[in-house]
Amino acid sequence: MTEAISCGGIVIHKAKVLLLYKNQKGNYIGWVMPRGTLEEGETYKQTALREVKEETGVSARVVKFIGKTKYSFKSNGEVISKTVFWYLMTTDSFYCKPQKEEYFYDVGYYKQHEAYHLLKFQDEKQIMRRAYAEYNALISSREWVRNDKLYFNSKIKGR
Repeated sequence: MTEAISCGGIVIHKAKVLLLYKNQKGNYIGWVMPRGTLEEGETYKQTALREVKEETGVSARVVKFIGKTKYSFKSNGEVISKTVFWYLMTTDSFYCKPQKEEYFYDVGYYKQHEAYHLLKFQDEKQIMRRAYAEYNALISSREWVRNDKLYFNSKIKGR
């Protein structure tokens, strides 16, 4: 068994979650959150931010570490055990563009309940829910203002 590490972001902007649609030549089809492999010399945060930018075109900021997920799969007859480290992130714009070279064909922001039903994998559904609960707690405590000023201010003004 080979151990592998990936890092990803649960990007929330104006209460919506960023998702990608992947279609890898018919072998893999579904909605996921941006994540990718740790490169030599990178921290987990740096990897998560790079992968979000590469896969979605989104310039995000890390708010906090949310947790990790683990899963296994077979590749070329070998079992890979993967751990993904997830970060709650924010951004200042809804602009996004899928990385076609990695078989991403759509990207967008979805309401939390829509994102939950679109996500293909149960572990991503659970970590997204955990991140969204943290996001709501930060909104309630008024701490999110440092990370998503436009959203928070529009809520205060009653827009």
